[in-house]
Amino acid sequence: MPRLQGVDIPNDKPVVISLQYLYGVGPKVASEICFRLEIDPHGKARELSDDDLARISALLDKDFLVEGQLRRSVQQNIARLRDIQSYRGYRHRRSLPVRGQRTRTNARTRKGPKKTVAGKKGVKDMRH
Repeated sequence: MPRLQGVDIPNDKPVVISLQYLYGVGPKVASEICFRLEIDPHGKARELSDDDLARISALLDKDFLVEGQLRRSVQQNIARLRDIQSYRGYRHRRSLPVRGQRTRTNARTRKGPKKTVAGKKGVKDMRH
């Protein structure tokens, strides 16, 4: 398997798809890399020469934030929001949705599994 930025990319898939296994590389960036380096996007990743891999790696280092650098950048941005005590930082700190979504229902991805709270179960209104 070819390695880019410390990540194995799949052999059997087209180059444009294999590049997307890198964190921070989506369809648009993968297509742009193939176009700028004049690599056939539909050719298999195993057909890439060592020279092609080196050129891709150099381009990624020079022009794009990917893998470790991007993860670090995202973490630093979140830490900055927490440090300046912004609303978004508060939401990150409390593990709640950051972008204005409702939390009364849904939001389970951020909040985790449901925590059942003991309530008034079976109390009937006696004022008839």
